[in-house]
Amino acid sequence: MQSRLLRSFLVVAEKSSITKAAEVLHISQPALTKSIMRLEKELGVALFERVPAGMRLTKYGEVLFHHAKVMENEYRHAISRIQELRDGRSGALRIGAGPVWLVSLLPPIVAELQKQQPGVAISLIGGVIDTLVPELINGELDLICVSLDFPNRSEIIKQKLFDIHHVLIADPSHPLASEVEVDALLIHKYPWMVLKSDYVGTERISSFFAANGLEPPKIAFETTSIHSLLQGVKSGSYIAHIPAQMLPLAHMTGLQEIKLKQPIWETTAGYAYRASVQLSEPMKAFMRLLQDINPATSSNLV
Repeated sequence: MQSRLLRSFLVVAEKSSITKAAEVLHISQPALTKSIMRLEKELGVALFERVPAGMRLTKYGEVLFHHAKVMENEYRHAISRIQELRDGRSGALRIGAGPVWLVSLLPPIVAELQKQQPGVAISLIGGVIDTLVPELINGELDLICVSLDFPNRSEIIKQKLFDIHHVLIADPSHPLASEVEVDALLIHKYPWMVLKSDYVGTERISSFFAANGLEPPKIAFETTSIHSLLQGVKSGSYIAHIPAQMLPLAHMTGLQEIKLKQPIWETTAGYAYRASVQLSEPMKAFMRLLQDINPATSSNLV
């Protein structure tokens, strides 16, 4: 199978249109249609179906799209590594980071890594499990530092580092701020603020309430930024959950912990990477630094 055919397939899938894809590829629509038909003939299945909005992937097309996207990313990374070796550069490292990692744990580690590997270009991308894991699988990230509370997959290697538990926070003006200790029924009455796309975290919160015979809480406000979340909670209207390691930052924002009678969410934190990836020297050095993390001292890092 030719790489040109896969490239044509990917662009059509991403644009959902032969017309738009042909413009991107700088070829005629008949030529692009012919390429797609040739690919479908080689595979013996239909990859697209025509719908009013354009081109939609079939179930076979969805499978090919996932694997072809990974292949495209891996090829791009291979070219980049070859160019770095040819030019005598140390390479790049793309790291996905959950909130506690992004804010509290990774900044000093990245700084130390660049002391050890001054030629390395590092990208630190924030997110949550539900956004970072797909980006890792697709080859858009080299490694992710997150809660490992997601299903095991054969193509991903997980390395556990420490346990974390989540706590509730609110503004001192919140009605629950004066309570010595609260239960599920009491906190269920108030609106919540959460990180957008954090479906795992929201599901764990729903499970907590379900275990106490209650419906999921009202999610009134979503945001993509942990700093925005803290400022939103500062308004006094919402409850939110954060890893305990982020309490110092919450305190600096003027928020306080709401004491619960029982844990709301406990999990393991660590890093994960693709089993197929060839570990570069910067990546190995970064992993070694991660092994020395002491989450008990993370309060000194915010």
